[in-house]
Amino acid sequence: MGEGIAHIMSPLSAPWCGWTMFALFLFAVLSEWLQPGVIAQSPLSVVVRAERSYKDAPTSLMAQLLITLFRIGTLALLLCLCFSEPGSFSFVAFAAVCGMVVGMFLAKMLCNILIDYTFQLSRTFGDMYEHYSNLFTLTITALYPVLLVFLHIDSQAATRWVLICVAGVFLILWLVRSVQQYVRSVKALLYVLAYTLTLELLPMAGLVYLSAKTISIL
Repeated sequence: MGEGIAHIMSPLSAPWCGWTMFALFLFAVLSEWLQPGVIAQSPLSVVVRAERSYKDAPTSLMAQLLITLFRIGTLALLLCLCFSEPGSFSFVAFAAVCGMVVGMFLAKMLCNILIDYTFQLSRTFGDMYEHYSNLFTLTITALYPVLLVFLHIDSQAATRWVLICVAGVFLILWLVRSVQQYVRSVKALLYVLAYTLTLELLPMAGLVYLSAKTISIL
């Protein structure tokens, strides 16, 4: 009887997880309140025409920080749910994965700065960042309610399939939009494919691998 009570039936029944989900929800709501459009504008990333740039509207640094925390926390929770053993959904593992997510995005940012400095692509990189940011926000916002459901179900197989499908859709939308907006020659297409492989696929694959290893240890 005691073992049955002590067993965590779902990750959401862990107090820290429920409060974390609530905090992430508040981050999203406050970011949209402080900077209207930071979330509502994100669906524009899937259309062909160029979306309205954030720089054309008042920008709140606090809103940008909150939406970044929302994206990082939701992605880290999803990775934890994918690789945690039943009954071992720990805050320590979640914090470690959050750190790795932050590290991945910082590394990508430094690589982008280096590429921009080397090839003088500031305007192109600015447009690509706006598209990527909107698309990533849209993806994470859509994943949040899905994550809430899977935290109740606690099914690793279902969670992993959803993660694979969402990652595939994200990649397809990113490639389609990049090709439509930036590719004017075979050479440009090769640049886009190389960028996607080295700064999108490889970092995300590395993040997934390191997350799985870290979670299994912690």
